[in-house]
Amino acid sequence: MTSSLESPAPLVVPPAAPVVRHWIGPLMVFGGGVCIGFAPIGLRLGLDDLGPQAIAFWRYLFAAPVLLALVVLIERRAPRPPNRFVLMAGTFFTLDMALWHWSLTLTTVSNATFIVNLGNISVGFMAWLFLKERPTNKWFVAVVLAVLGAAVLSLGGEVGGKGDIRGDMLALAAALLVSGYMLCSKLARRTLGGLETIFWLTLVEICIASLIVALSGESFLPENLSGFRAPLFLALIVQVMGQGLIITGLGRTPAAIAGVVVIVQPVVAAAISWSLFDEPLTALQAAGAGAILAAVWLSQRGKPVPID
Repeated sequence: MTSSLESPAPLVVPPAAPVVRHWIGPLMVFGGGVCIGFAPIGLRLGLDDLGPQAIAFWRYLFAAPVLLALVVLIERRAPRPPNRFVLMAGTFFTLDMALWHWSLTLTTVSNATFIVNLGNISVGFMAWLFLKERPTNKWFVAVVLAVLGAAVLSLGGEVGGKGDIRGDMLALAAALLVSGYMLCSKLARRTLGGLETIFWLTLVEICIASLIVALSGESFLPENLSGFRAPLFLALIVQVMGQGLIITGLGRTPAAIAGVVVIVQPVVAAAISWSLFDEPLTALQAAGAGAILAAVWLSQRGKPVPID
């Protein structure tokens, strides 16, 4: 005979779904963009000891062992083999840096800065075309704000030189390479972690940058050991922290949003130049910086896009 006082079956509570914090990826990209904003400052401070291509080479070389150590300490294993997208991204980035530096010798800094920043904007359109990541409607408004802000920030100051169509075309080529770099980096992150990706990217950059230095005729070594200070600063702040945060954040951020968020870098560079080199912004440039910050905020508003 079955008892009428049987104990009820225990209530099984299903485990809660993991919380996806969609703001972490864009925040990492933003932090990386802030670090990248120190790049022109470090380059400017190092030009008395090394040429621009040599500075880039030593920046990559100093960063490589630090990145390898971080992979081993954090992941507790050696980096996994690179994929073809890492090789492509590293090539795009190194050539972008070389063309950017070359363009600065032929056209105004304002022209080159504005044109190269258009490459970050075009990432969203390339991701839409190749990755089928359609941006939100607010993103298009953010793009307009970012382009206007970049134009005003770069072109709204005192004219410091005469533009040259050859330099402008080199800057445009560099902008296209920026787009390719960010797109391929996002694809590389599908099978690799963020630290692994930036480590392999840096190794590719070392190889290509060494050839560029040799072809440019620049000296690999400074006259004094103090000449390594700027490349070491760039390696730790820009390459390890800046590029590392951007590449890691790309795995959690739609490419369109990342392309807008990373444009915070010229705002940072302008603010540092103001305090360090006594180069105050005009009212027009300050308005441009404000427009860029508004675009960064607006680009990530709305319904999050699925992430990798």
